[in-house]
Amino acid sequence: MKEATHILATDLDGTLVGDRKGLDELLGFYNTRKYEVSLVYITGRHYHSALSLIKEENLPAPDVLITDVGTEIHIGASLVKDHEWEKMMLEHWQPEAIDALAASFEGLRKQDLPVVNRCSYYAEDAGIVKAFEERLKEAGIPHKLIYSGGRDLDILPAGSGKGTALEYILDKFSAREAKILVAGDSGNDKEMLTLGHPSVMVGNAQPELLDCPESTMIFRASKVCAGGIQEAWNHFHPE
Repeated sequence: MKEATHILATDLDGTLVGDRKGLDELLGFYNTRKYEVSLVYITGRHYHSALSLIKEENLPAPDVLITDVGTEIHIGASLVKDHEWEKMMLEHWQPEAIDALAASFEGLRKQDLPVVNRCSYYAEDAGIVKAFEERLKEAGIPHKLIYSGGRDLDILPAGSGKGTALEYILDKFSAREAKILVAGDSGNDKEMLTLGHPSVMVGNAQPELLDCPESTMIFRASKVCAGGIQEAWNHFHPE
């Protein structure tokens, strides 16, 4: 992906994946372009879950796979873990302390995930989420909190997140001059959609995302999932 000319940086569930017909049309559209589109998948799924989805949906292999809401990065055909990123993520990370605090909140239920680079919970009460965040701040625990879908609460290392991970990749591969489109549908995509790059909220975007301020760099698609991505690609990068 070094010095890529065109990049699609996209969430998976509800964005690239979710409408088979739209996905097939988007992939067919890219195959007819005179340029190559480098693919960066940015998902809340953990690594092995993302691989399963890629296989189930017969998705093209990505050039970069960013998982766990931007806390883990794998690169290239062999999807080698980026250890430089991992080192930065874990430097001040305190998952045991975060879980201990969470255990004192009756409305937080730990998600059973095979990862150590994020702490994830189910939380259906926004008030409890706010109170938990205050406790984390009072305890001086470095973190980034992302609440999406009215249920999923992710506590991440302070320097992580989908947007931060994408910026890291653009710098790592000297791809700042590429024609890019960033695509998402939910609250945990907000960070990367508001970086200032050409971005799309697909037509099925959740209400929490639609609250973003209007911007000429954020296209609000009428079509759902991959159809919305193609709609936005033609808007920002017409031939």
